[in-house]
Amino acid sequence: MSRVEIVPAQLAVKAMRDNGYKNAAYALAELMDNSIQAGAKRVELLCVQKTEWVEQRSRQRIDKIAVLDNGSGMNAEVLRMALQFGNGTNLDPKAQTHMGKFGMGLPASSVSQASRVDVWSWQDGFETSLHTYLDVQEIVDGKLDQIPVPQPSEIPRDWLGWSQSFGKSGTLVVWSKIDRCIWRTGRAIIENSEQLIGRMYRKYLVNGAVEIRLACIEGESLTYPIDKLARPNDPLYLMTGTSTPSPYDEQAMFEPYPDASSFETRVPIRFRDQTHQVQVRCSMAKKSAREGGTAGHRDYGTHAARNVGVSVLRAGRELELDPAWAMSDARERWWGVEVEFPPALDEIFGVTNNKQHARNFSETATFDFKDLLRDGKTITAAKEEMLNDGDPHAHLLEIAHLIKSNIKQMRDLIEVQLKNQRSREARHDVAALDAEKEATEKTRQRQAEGNIGQSDADESKPIDERKSDIKEILTEQGLNESDATELADTAVTDSLKYVFAEASLDSPAFFSVQPRGGALIVTLNTRHPAYSRLVDVLEKDRSNQSMENLEARLNNALAGLKLLLMAWARYEDEQDSLHRERAQDTRVDWGRIARRFLERTD
Repeated sequence: MSRVEIVPAQLAVKAMRDNGYKNAAYALAELMDNSIQAGAKRVELLCVQKTEWVEQRSRQRIDKIAVLDNGSGMNAEVLRMALQFGNGTNLDPKAQTHMGKFGMGLPASSVSQASRVDVWSWQDGFETSLHTYLDVQEIVDGKLDQIPVPQPSEIPRDWLGWSQSFGKSGTLVVWSKIDRCIWRTGRAIIENSEQLIGRMYRKYLVNGAVEIRLACIEGESLTYPIDKLARPNDPLYLMTGTSTPSPYDEQAMFEPYPDASSFETRVPIRFRDQTHQVQVRCSMAKKSAREGGTAGHRDYGTHAARNVGVSVLRAGRELELDPAWAMSDARERWWGVEVEFPPALDEIFGVTNNKQHARNFSETATFDFKDLLRDGKTITAAKEEMLNDGDPHAHLLEIAHLIKSNIKQMRDLIEVQLKNQRSREARHDVAALDAEKEATEKTRQRQAEGNIGQSDADESKPIDERKSDIKEILTEQGLNESDATELADTAVTDSLKYVFAEASLDSPAFFSVQPRGGALIVTLNTRHPAYSRLVDVLEKDRSNQSMENLEARLNNALAGLKLLLMAWARYEDEQDSLHRERAQDTRVDWGRIARRFLERTD
């Protein structure tokens, strides 16, 4: 019988070309992983362009892409193994402590972008380099059915001139016959790869463990349109010396959440008789970064918009920035979460062989914890149930719950920041101040008629004490110190009876009323649905809005007002006779005062 291969090489290599790399940047990262793991202190990405003529017009097109390092280099046996699909020196999951995985990196990433890859490696000066290669067409044609035995070979002279990092040992990987790269020029490859590479290797770049050169070379003129070192790209925005635009390139744009001493949480995971630590770190934009109302449109704001999601790190190298944890909302750019785990937990996190995704972890972003923890069930109990069912997500339950809780809290705080900013702008708006002044005038009239409120006695307190009392209650509700100080100063200096604020209150009430410092502090609860239906929809920026959008917002507010009144009607209806009569009296008494406040005095 004729020999029937389990996996015909010519078919397998075609399939492996479609191995799921998102783009050339992710494929190049596989090569850089190998370099860093080999102890390289410098890695170079070299993109060589050449001139093509199309209809008498010249254009630059990518010709070759190379990754060069000054790592430890490879001997003939390891070099040959490195080009074999599924083989490598870091395959035992129990022994894995580095970023390598599955032995697929070099060949799989290379053929995903190019049909030929050449590798030179040396361990005692580049003059001693060994060379081997893979060529897709030769494999398909049946001319190449095994990795060529590495042979002594001089490194092409061009690379010796273009590079700056040929050390005593190292490796040079060159892609040619590039037929699957979506970016057609060296400039495009570097510009699209820079942010991703800077983010993937930020831990290595910021501590000086490695530097990565990015160079675009025009082959004919030997000029360098781009030649620079990659800068860290930190989605937590806590690092300095990063690619974030000024002024946050040399200062942190975010601050640790909830604070510097407790922003990192370690969660132990017991797996295969060993305990491994997973670190979760959170950060949130500083108030100064969001001031002015146009922060999202500034250069640093658009930079943050490209870093939305939870950053998943494995052995210090980012697998991906997982968007599954974020909502479709521009404000999501103002928080950051980073989760880091060791390679020993690859199976738990569901790491794919191309190191671009942690499947199991991403799936936990969709968990409904309200349903999961119903009837008072604890995380521990839910985890035990899932473990008994053989569900691998059980190990990630505590981490997912922690991340979801922190993200929700940060969203609430960011929302409060936004509301406070709008309130601050409103406080300088004539119409808004007129409402507080008008309510104060109506209150003075009632006081003159003998209607005394509990807050009135404190109006006789010293001015500084009144300001301090008002500021204290405002900061307790979550306002930052400067806003609370401004509100308190305005209320006391202008003799206003009312202080209007907005905060995320842990209460089912739509608003709270607290007498303090001789004033009545009315705080709208931004968590209450009535807020979004009545207040937020009207306060939002009305510039550049179509008449249709403005009309829809007004209709939404009107519907919200009707629902609020109907909710009161139902409240009355559900009371017994005595309480219903009291509710009706309360409605009538409040209505009298509301009529007095709302009557216009021309």
